[in-house]
Amino acid sequence: MTEKTMANDLREKIIANPDVLLEDHDLMRALVGANDHRMGGNIVDLRAIAMERLEARFDRLEDTHRNVIAAAYDNLAGTNQVHRAILRMMDATAFDQFLTDLSGDVANTLRVDAIRLVLEGTAPETKKTFGPMVALVPAGFIADYVTLGRNMPVRQITLRRFTAAPDSLFGDRAAYIQSEACLILDLGPDRLPGMLVMGSEDPQQFTPQQGTDLLTFFTGVFERVMRRWLA
Repeated sequence: MTEKTMANDLREKIIANPDVLLEDHDLMRALVGANDHRMGGNIVDLRAIAMERLEARFDRLEDTHRNVIAAAYDNLAGTNQVHRAILRMMDATAFDQFLTDLSGDVANTLRVDAIRLVLEGTAPETKKTFGPMVALVPAGFIADYVTLGRNMPVRQITLRRFTAAPDSLFGDRAAYIQSEACLILDLGPDRLPGMLVMGSEDPQQFTPQQGTDLLTFFTGVFERVMRRWLA
């Protein structure tokens, strides 16, 4: 038996189970490369080119498949987070407990580092803070805060990078916050709007490119809970 002759037992294994050979990308590249070498550099092997292109497309499909699965898991995890936060938020039997839960268990469940409830008042006084959770602000403050003073529509959900400003709502935590979510609250007829603002030390926690479906759902539930307390 010469050095280049395949051993009978190896040959029989390949014939018995050729799929193993076909599924090994490195081995298939080696075989195609050996075939190209035998054919010489002046001959174009269209089959080898087609195989390379198919292999590249297959790799891209695998990457897409993994990304789709990862996105589905992330979406499911996010849904579960919001559901747990809502259930915890609805456990409170007093408003003080509601605020405590909001800044504690609810914030931890949503994985945010700061949270503040903002309510507009009709008095023209400057911004006031009532406890660590609630800020009473003049009418029109929320729209200016969300739009940064620009003449543009106010969206219900705004996700963005955070830049500390004199009118920051995060107090001593403002120096650490890198991104924020502003949730506009409809508190019912004849009431000024409110806002729930959430801040994160992660600059990628809230970005304009993210979907807002889950936060929109959370905002709708939060509005209804707040209307109950205000009533």
